[in-house]
Amino acid sequence: MEITQQCVVALTWTLKDTLGEILDVLDEPIEFLIGGQDLLPAIEEALQGHGAGATVQLQIEPEQAFGDFNDQLIFLEPRGLFPAELEEGLTMEGSALPAGCNPDAPKDTLYTVTDIYPEHVVLDGNHPLAGIAIRITIKVESVREATEEEISRGSAGSGFFRIQPFHESGPGSDTLH
Repeated sequence: MEITQQCVVALTWTLKDTLGEILDVLDEPIEFLIGGQDLLPAIEEALQGHGAGATVQLQIEPEQAFGDFNDQLIFLEPRGLFPAELEEGLTMEGSALPAGCNPDAPKDTLYTVTDIYPEHVVLDGNHPLAGIAIRITIKVESVREATEEEISRGSAGSGFFRIQPFHESGPGSDTLH
């Protein structure tokens, strides 16, 4: 079966930056809905017409992926507003930021704690791959027809490089997929 709109593909990949540094490796296949919300449009387009066993390589520029780095999404917040067990790398939804944080911090953004200092905490609302051109080698492990439920949901259950909020992924999670 060839990849077309409204089918589900199981993929593995290796993701690198333009200097060749490995950013993420997906060894076990994960299913994604083509024509839904699971994959970046540039990846969906590159996969069209391929079948199981195909390997696709592409470079995706920031504007096709996670956007440019936006320094307006960096916030320094008082350390005392956060729990003592706060750790670098934790994520939290903007709507769940402690009372007293900058009211200009967008509520619909996911923030990563990037630095913790005695007096303040640095929150970054950029995607971890914002501003980075990525090179990805994708292997198509399988292709199947999507179910009605997957089509109506717009997802096979996985999102591409979705960063999960802290309460869903737990501390120490550095998974990009």
